This record gives sequence, C-alpha cells and structure tokens, in this order.
Amino acid sequence: MNLIATPARLSSTSATFEADFQAKLHVSVESNTAIVAQVADILADVRQRGDAAVLDCTARWDKLQAHSMTTLELTQAELKQAFDNLPAEQREALQAAADRVRTYHQAQLQATGQSWSYRDADGTLLGQKVTPIDRAGIYVPGGKAAYPSSVLMNAIPAHVAGVAEIIMVVPTPNGEKNPLVLAAAYLGGVTRAFTIGGAQAVAAMAFGTATIPRVDKITGPGNAYVAEAKRQVFGIVGIDMIAGPSEILVLADGTTPPDWVAMDLFSQAEHDELAQSILLCPDAAYIDAVQAAINRLLPEMPRAAIIAKSLNDRGALIHTRSMEEACAISNRIAPEHLEVSSRDPHRWEPLLKHAGAIFLGAYTSESLGDYCAGPNHVLPTSSTARFSSPLGVYDFQKRSSLIEVSEVGAQSLGKIAAVLAYGEGLQAHARAAEMRLK
Repeated sequence: MNLIATPARLSSTSATFEADFQAKLHVSVESNTAIVAQVADILADVRQRGDAAVLDCTARWDKLQAHSMTTLELTQAELKQAFDNLPAEQREALQAAADRVRTYHQAQLQATGQSWSYRDADGTLLGQKVTPIDRAGIYVPGGKAAYPSSVLMNAIPAHVAGVAEIIMVVPTPNGEKNPLVLAAAYLGGVTRAFTIGGAQAVAAMAFGTATIPRVDKITGPGNAYVAEAKRQVFGIVGIDMIAGPSEILVLADGTTPPDWVAMDLFSQAEHDELAQSILLCPDAAYIDAVQAAINRLLPEMPRAAIIAKSLNDRGALIHTRSMEEACAISNRIAPEHLEVSSRDPHRWEPLLKHAGAIFLGAYTSESLGDYCAGPNHVLPTSSTARFSSPLGVYDFQKRSSLIEVSEVGAQSLGKIAAVLAYGEGLQAHARAAEMRLK
C-alpha cells in the first residue's frame, strides 16, 4: 500500500488563515456518553464488590483469569529479578534514564519542595509546611504497547517527594508481563504493583479494596476509559490531569536538516491517529523540503499507517511571516512538546510563554525528553499548558499554612480581624479575635 502523508499547508498571510487554523486545532472534547455510563457502572461495581469486581473486569477485558488478587500482585523479588535478567544494554539504559530522571527531580525538590517560615517584627510566625502525600497510585498503560518510561516518570518524582507508598497498576493482557516495565518499577521505588488496568484499576485505587489500598492521588495516562474514570473519581482522590492526544510543535528557522524535523513530526504522529504534529516556519522553501522528507521517510516507518492518518487529519505545515510571528502562534497553541529547531534557540525562548516542555536547539529531539533527558514527560495537552504544568515532585506534596501569632501581634491583628468580621456579619469571628485583646 502506497501511503501518502500531506499535512495541511497554511499561510499566516492568507485571508482564510484564522478559520483554517482554528479548524485544524479543533478537537471535540465532548465525552462519549457510552464510555461515561460504562465507567460509572464499573466504578460503582468496584466500590460495592471490591476485589471480586476487579477480578471479573480483568477476566473480561484483559482475558486474564485469576481466582484471587494475590495472583495479580507482583512481588518486590519479581520486580528485582526482572531488572537483573534484562539484557545488559537494556539494563544499563534503563538505569541511566532512571538516574537522570531522579537527579532532575531531586533538584526540583530543592527548588520548590521545602517548608519555609519567617517572623514579623512582633514575633508572629508565618510560613508554609510542605509534606508528601501518604500514598500515590500510578497508572501505567499496557495495552497496545509497554511503557517503562512512564513508570520512571510517575514513580520517581513521587519517591523523591517522600511518598511512603507507591501503588502501581499495569494491565497485562493475556497475562503477558513486560520485563522492562517490571524493572522500571524496581528502579522507581514502587511499593506494590498489580497486573490490572482499565477503569476498574482506577476505581480500586480510588476506593480501596480488601487487597488494593486506597490512594490519595492517581497519576499516569491511559485510554479513554481510564481518563473518564480519573475524571469521575476526582474529588475522592486527586489526579494529575486528563491527558489528551500527544502533540508536537516545531518552530524552525530553516537551519536544521529537513529529515530531522520530519522524523520529529513522526515521533508524535506514531502514537495514534489523533496525535497532532505542526511545523511553524518563515521559510517556504524549507517547508517544501520537510514535506519531501516526509514523503521519502514515511515508507520506512513500521507505524506508517498511523503516522499518515495523523498527519493527514491533524498535521499542519504553517508558513509564517517571521519567527516572531511563529512564536506568537505557538503561544496560542500552547503545545505539549515545543521544539525550537533554530541556530540560536535562546533568541526565541524568551518569547515563548505556554508549552508543556520546550526543547532548545536542533540536537534536542523531543524523544530524548520522552526517555532520558531528566525532566518529566507527563505534560499538559490540548492547550492546557496555558494554565497547567508538567508532572513533578510538587504533584506529590501538599502545603499547609503555618500561623503562630504572638501576644503582641494579636493586639493589632485582632482589631483588623474584628472590623472585617463585623462587616461580614460574623460576630463570633469578631469576638474570638477581641477576646485576645488587652
């Protein structure tokens, strides 16, 4: 089959650019009512019947028959054995990736994860106490492919944050366990791991069962059922985000080899047909060269059919007036992954405000961030980078305000509080403050 990938060609100077641009970006965010209803039924069943419901769902969807949850739990010895038995090249690569991810998140802890306080002149202490959540649940996809990198990116920041228990769930259709995933769980500090997935796994972690402990927060990506389950249990537990299709936006000044940029566009398009790959560039001839590279390289790709559909349906090659305009358009898109493929990326970085992760320079392929650069690859999608951040140590911590008012401080603060409380009609508030006044 002769596959063709022709991303939409847009130009910012076109009279129809705004309409064409919005049409390309638009993805329906309406929930599938059938999925919503089915997930609600699964959650209710697990909440009521616990382990028995999880076993039934696992047998139904993962074709994995088990008479008890004990057989679905992975022991620490099994995780370590998986790591020890990896081929040397895989073992060393996984260890190197884990080390880099841990180093980055340890630096993040030092920068953002510390308690602090200060005293006013009157001796009043004010501050913030930062403490880890007690128990985190991480969901690792395991249907179409295995993702050991997702284990590292979810478990390591939780471990660095000081989370006491990290519960991992990963579906293993037909009982097939991926040794890299198990090995990553060993390196990431996972406390307990279960070979279950889907909405039932989210429900088990949110509500708790006789076997699976209830967690405080659930992180990690999954399919539409997992995303909907996370949406429905939010409020009972915390969640990281509702992940949408993967995205990459490349800002190019025309100095990077076109083949490199074409392959970077492929790197997200190969995830699934709904993924989005966009190129912004002020050089029309360079855009032509990237399109030629797409045509030449596509037949070599094992996932060519997925890449072609993604690029044809959601891809775009956009000719801009300038790199400055490209940066402005990028801020409107607020992409998950943003590559600044330029000879001088630091010239443009100050103009970029909204992105999940920014990859600077031609040698910084997005795929390095996915696996081993160090920063987290769990990133906001669907333009939510306008108000959301990558998964990090801070997602596994919470903050408590510290207030210790001195006797002297109570004299001035009490008067202020009383005036405001009377103004709100809350006399008990006012009197409580006034009782401390001399």
